[in-house]
Amino acid sequence: MDVYVLDFERLDKASLPLVGGKGANLGEMTRAGFPVPPGFCVTTAAYRDFIAGSGEMERFFDRLDELEADQLEQIAELGRHIREHLTSVPIPAPIRSAITGAWSRAEAERAYAVRSSATAEDLPSASFAGQQDTYLNVRGEEALLQAVRRCWASLFTNRAISYRAKNGFDHRSVLLSVVVQQMVFPDVSGIMFTADPVSGHRGTISIDASFGLGEALVSGLVSADLYRVRGGSIVSKQVAKKKLAIFALPEGGTETRELAEAVQEHQALDDAVIMELAALGERVKRHYGTDQDIEWCVADGRLFLVQSRPITSLYPLPAIAAAAGEPPHLLMSFGHQQMMTDAVKPMGLSVLRTIFPFGKKSLTAESSFTYTAGGRMFIDITKLLTLKPARRGLPKILGNVDEAMAAGVEEFVQREEVISRLPKEPGLGRSVIGFARPIVVRLLRNLLIASPSKSGAEISARMKSFEQKGADRLSGLSGAARIERVQELAGETLRILFQQMMAYPLSGVVASKLTAALIARWLPGSDRMAVLIKSLPGNVTSEMGLQIGDLADAARPYPQVAALIREGDGLRFREKLRTVEGGDIFGTLWDRFMERYGMRCPGEIDITRPRWYEDASTLLPSIDSHMRTLEPGEHRLKFEQGAREAEAAGLELLDKLRRQPFGWLKVRLMRRLLRVFRGLMGLREHPKYGLIRRFGRIRLILQEEGRKLAEAGVLGAADDVFYLTLEELKRLLQEGRTDGLASMLEARKREYDRFRSLTPPRLMTSEGELLTGRRRRQEAPEGALLGTPVSAGVVEGVARVVMRPEEAKLNKGEIMIAPFTDPGWTPLFHSAVGLVMEVGGLMTHGAVVAREYGLPAVVGIDGATQRIQDGDTIRLDGTRGYVLVLKRSEEERRS
Repeated sequence: MDVYVLDFERLDKASLPLVGGKGANLGEMTRAGFPVPPGFCVTTAAYRDFIAGSGEMERFFDRLDELEADQLEQIAELGRHIREHLTSVPIPAPIRSAITGAWSRAEAERAYAVRSSATAEDLPSASFAGQQDTYLNVRGEEALLQAVRRCWASLFTNRAISYRAKNGFDHRSVLLSVVVQQMVFPDVSGIMFTADPVSGHRGTISIDASFGLGEALVSGLVSADLYRVRGGSIVSKQVAKKKLAIFALPEGGTETRELAEAVQEHQALDDAVIMELAALGERVKRHYGTDQDIEWCVADGRLFLVQSRPITSLYPLPAIAAAAGEPPHLLMSFGHQQMMTDAVKPMGLSVLRTIFPFGKKSLTAESSFTYTAGGRMFIDITKLLTLKPARRGLPKILGNVDEAMAAGVEEFVQREEVISRLPKEPGLGRSVIGFARPIVVRLLRNLLIASPSKSGAEISARMKSFEQKGADRLSGLSGAARIERVQELAGETLRILFQQMMAYPLSGVVASKLTAALIARWLPGSDRMAVLIKSLPGNVTSEMGLQIGDLADAARPYPQVAALIREGDGLRFREKLRTVEGGDIFGTLWDRFMERYGMRCPGEIDITRPRWYEDASTLLPSIDSHMRTLEPGEHRLKFEQGAREAEAAGLELLDKLRRQPFGWLKVRLMRRLLRVFRGLMGLREHPKYGLIRRFGRIRLILQEEGRKLAEAGVLGAADDVFYLTLEELKRLLQEGRTDGLASMLEARKREYDRFRSLTPPRLMTSEGELLTGRRRRQEAPEGALLGTPVSAGVVEGVARVVMRPEEAKLNKGEIMIAPFTDPGWTPLFHSAVGLVMEVGGLMTHGAVVAREYGLPAVVGIDGATQRIQDGDTIRLDGTRGYVLVLKRSEEERRS
């Protein structure tokens, strides 16, 4: 009966609703002429009618809907009940007849593999593979029917239920087909990836091979040989000791056997078959148009393919290809530099690509040196590496941003086959010098002769002028003309900020480096820098943190205001203040704060994120933490105390130098450096502050145009404007053409949701290879998590994992564990006693603020928010750069 059974020859990739991912792929490969053992699929219609024969399943589905992915005990119990029930439900006669009829036509005396194939399996964005059951070497009618019934029941294994719950799949909507395929009895079998699943390199084919059936390899029973093929050659072979193999039994079923000692270390595939298999893999990849995870086997000297599915673990490639003869391009994550690695909507990426000042054909264009992949922006630094000074200096500069990123760049530039093929870029050196010259000239002036106090006034005046000019140039415009002006302002922003303002904070940074170097030379063993950097004046972000403390103090006398803060309704907070006692007094301070800082938020480089003045949900928990963990005025006292300690440390330092040979000269030099360091390094946040102020203004314009388009029925909602680029929005306003707009926006929303689950690499090549480099060796206890030390000191306490500021519940004495931090996270620093981050370096935001606040800090611990559990007791060593879990949380120990 066609509705219940379909042969492979009648299937293709469009058959997924009928036969699931595995069945559709087998049909697709069969029809494309690939060597696939023949078979048929029991369709999802059969599964539906089988389930319909149960009087209990509707009640079971209702109970499944109530479960969360982490309720493992409840999932296990309910799953067991469902499986036991389904294995007792009789198969309806029409379904039974269709299955046995197809089996008889397909050579009933043969052995078969019976595999589950879910409709949500082997998709480009998700893989349910391995969650349902497989039965091998099935012989006879009753054994076949029983295997089919068990496959249907296996849709409710514990891991399948949990996976669906976690990924938002409705339990009723995921259906199951069953693949019935003639068994081949292989001498060797394994898995082939048409891209390296570890490094991500798209040009490398990776083959795992072992003796016997592939189930031994998939289930982890044996180690496999690993062969890598690239550019038509075998580039590496790792031959494993293969002690076990699974073989088919004549009467049906399988057994695991120990291989003879003489065979265990034989290469499973000879070189000619490796190359034949790699060529077949390339054909499959070309057919599907995407990299594939392929199950294969060799029987009687013939190659067979028994499955192919998309590789879902690869990070997406940017749309870039190296020219003929060129080495792969090296792409650097912008998000890791900016301490914000989350996915960004298309408008946010468009604005970032427009503000990047290099590789632009015009002021309004997006930079040709920037690319997007997986919802993140990457910068192509390949051309920069054609300059020898850049190859030497860039890893050192990046070491202040992210040690792992610096190590990856260093690894790349040490590859002779890469550097020798880098194309020359005439005039690039002159362009770099031309861009940097005004910055360097002003830096030297500030370092050597300018008054730090006057320099601070200069940058403040420049910032005010920058903001006013932007506002003036946007006034009086609307529609496409206004968006074009937004492009112009975005295009000039970083060039102005870099060339006119960056020299001021850089002067402070250089002075701090020189100060540290001279202290190490003249007073070895001194740790004065840790004190000298505290409470730097003029830091606009530190002042924001202090004003948040002022808000907390202002709320304390008014219980109803404090209650609103704890309630955390960021959307209606200001409105609700008008209804409570003390709300008018607190509201005046709140409005003053919002005027200066309301355009900020966590992840603020993404212009599509709501600002504090729109939604204060990410700010209110910080004010609440202040009230719970600090005494009134304590934040100001701490800052003042830090300033006094820094001043005293400076005087002590000068006094010690005065007593040394040539002390008068050393004192004179050190006094100058300290004035510049203390006077200007605090200005490092000014350029970012100016950028975010401009972003706030641009965001308002984008929202206004979005509202107009939504009111006109062009967009479904005002915020849909954030799924367009600047150029697309301008064209839409100019031409009004909406053909395909709705479907494009829906596709981009789905894509963005998928990108949010990806972890972006720090560095990747245009071939997809992820570069991590080798980090320096560190002294640390066994089992410690190693990172980069960025703020000295050792602290022990309870770990509090904070994934998003709005969810923060920091208590006094706790150590904050975060994926990253930017200025929008600063309010939480007052409540923590230490900081651990997954990304960052010596000069990134979190590290510098931690040093100013005197918090020990370690950054660059990959996966810290998963490897350290909420509530663990940990030791954080910010001097040597490690975190050691001393005691697991109660919840972790119970699990």
